[in-house]
This record gives sequence, C-alpha cells and structure tokens, in this order.
Amino acid sequence: MRVFVTGASGHIASAVIPELLSNGHQVVGLARSDAAAEAVTKRGAEVRRGDLDDLVGLRQAAAEADGVVHLAFKHEAMVRGDFMSAVEADFNALHALGEPLKGTGKPLVSTGGTLMLARAGISDRPGTEDDAMPGGARVDAENYMVALAAQGVRSSVVRLAPMVHSVLDHHGFTHALVQFARQNGAAAYIGDGSNRWPAANTYDIGVLYRLALEKAPAGSRFHGVEGPSMALKMIAETIAGKLGLETKSISDEEAPQYLGFLAAFAGLDNPVSNDKTRQVLGWEPAHPNWVDDVQSGHYSA
Repeated sequence: MRVFVTGASGHIASAVIPELLSNGHQVVGLARSDAAAEAVTKRGAEVRRGDLDDLVGLRQAAAEADGVVHLAFKHEAMVRGDFMSAVEADFNALHALGEPLKGTGKPLVSTGGTLMLARAGISDRPGTEDDAMPGGARVDAENYMVALAAQGVRSSVVRLAPMVHSVLDHHGFTHALVQFARQNGAAAYIGDGSNRWPAANTYDIGVLYRLALEKAPAGSRFHGVEGPSMALKMIAETIAGKLGLETKSISDEEAPQYLGFLAAFAGLDNPVSNDKTRQVLGWEPAHPNWVDDVQSGHYSA
C-alpha cells in the first residue's frame, strides 16, 4: 500500500513510518521544511513538500495514495496558548484529506486524544472506544472521520494518551513535566493528585496505527493507551524520585506557574479502557511502560 503520512518528521511518525515500511508498505511523508524533509528521508520515506495550510496539496496527495495516516498537528500553536487555531487547521486539513477518498473504500487514519473524554466529563468510569461526544475542539474532527464511513471511506481515529513516551520522544508531555519540575525545584500536581492520566509507548503506537490502516472497520475509534491510567501524584513522585526533587501539591491558580501550558489539562481525570482496541485489532502493547521508561533515565539525562 502506498501511504501518505502527515506529520512525517514528528515524534509519532518516527515509529509509524518504520513500522509501515517493515511491513511492506511504501510511505510518502509530508515535510514543511528542509530539516523536516531530511528527517523524513532518513526514516526511509519519500518526501512531499507542503504543510497543513496547503489544502490543495493535501487533497492531491490523498488522491494519489492508497491510504492516509494523519499525524500532523500545530503543537507550537498549542504550546504558545493558541490551541484553537491549531484545532481549526487540523479540521481543515482533515477535510482536505477526506474529500478525495470518498467512495474509494481507502483507509484514512486520523489522530485524536483521550483527554477529550475527560473534557466531556467521563471520569466516573474508564472511557471506552464507543464513547462519543456531540462536538467541540478536536471532537468535530473525530465526528467528521466517523461520518466518512457512510461515504465510502474506511475511516478510523486513534485517540492517543496524553503521555506517549519512549527514547523517540523529545518534546512531549513527559518532557514538559520533567522540565517544569526542574525549573520549579519540585514536581507538582493539583490538589490531592488523585486524577489520572493514561500513557503509551511510542513503539506500541506505531504498531497501532499500522493495524488501524490495514484492518480497522470504517468509522471506528481506538485507544492508544498501554494500561490503567496513573494518578498525577504518582506521576509527579516518579519524576521527582528520578530527579532527586520533592513533590508539591498546588492549587488551580498556581498551575500556570508550575505546569505552564499543561495547566489547562493537569487537573483532568482521564481513566481509559483499551479493551475494544485489543479485541478488534489484536493490538498488544509490548514495550516498557511509562514508569519503567522514566526510571530508565533518558528523560532526565
């Protein structure tokens, strides 16, 4: 299968592209700069220059492919506090990728996040792949994907855990938590820290996207989480233990000082199940979990 991948120079693609290539697929990766193009080439993929704002180019690339994996997101905008502009760009890009695939039966795999479930108030039980929301930031894109199933696209969405971790991760939420702990001299959590976040290893996520591309039923949702969600206090204690720091309970008002751009998410409770993902795709996480990965030392190096 000839697969067009957006976000091809990014963290998730660093596992997705080798996984696709090693399973006999060809990959064309979107690159917005010379540095990105070099990274895509080193991963063994063909380079297509462009970015998320080049909607004409995205339509053409999708039309020429046998399948599409959409990983790109304007994370820089999110970090500087302009989350909604990143959400809008993602929604527009997804429309551009989906339109030429209508009626073809070709696969389109896009990316969401499990934290959307927490924002919708699902925390009294583990959120499942069948949980859907009427609308909102990033939810509109997910609902568009599901609707494409009725228009002849084998569409699926991978909801990623907030902490996708491994030696391939250089800018994710785990790195941010470690950086903020160093800056503040303590690893912080809000209140009693009993709210939970899930995690997943990047290498396992690479396998998940490949399986979704190859065999996901149209209109399906999957959860890229490695196991039970972890309490934020335990997350802070793991980071603090590795860095030789203390932990610190903070208030919602103090969160921006101690957690930066993560303050908007740090109080969310996000218990998540991956039962259906395992059953439908046969996906089994096999790489080190978050605690073992942090304790291995590469995040604190």
